[in-house]
Amino acid sequence: MSKNTGDTVLALLVGAAVGVGVGVLIAPDKGSETRKKIKNKLQESGEDIVHKYEDVLSYLQTKATNAKSSIEDSFEQALSDGSYKTEEAITFLERKLAELKTQNAKLQK
Repeated sequence: MSKNTGDTVLALLVGAAVGVGVGVLIAPDKGSETRKKIKNKLQESGEDIVHKYEDVLSYLQTKATNAKSSIEDSFEQALSDGSYKTEEAITFLERKLAELKTQNAKLQK
């Protein structure tokens, strides 16, 4: 995701620079008007980049939160599964112990 975003931002900057350059070359306005337009366009481009950055940051924060939640859920499920397996093992061992006690009692008579 970040490589595509970086490429998009780079393409946006290059496109803005090329657009400004072409605009200056073919501008029919006075120099002061052209400079004002260039300033406004650069300002708009900067604001667009800031909005893109904020969107990407929000997206990544959401993904990180979801990933953390998923990992926590998986961990809790693993603990729960382990707890059930432990209970099964204890029950099995208790039965075997009872059987051994019964056999031992028979041998001691």
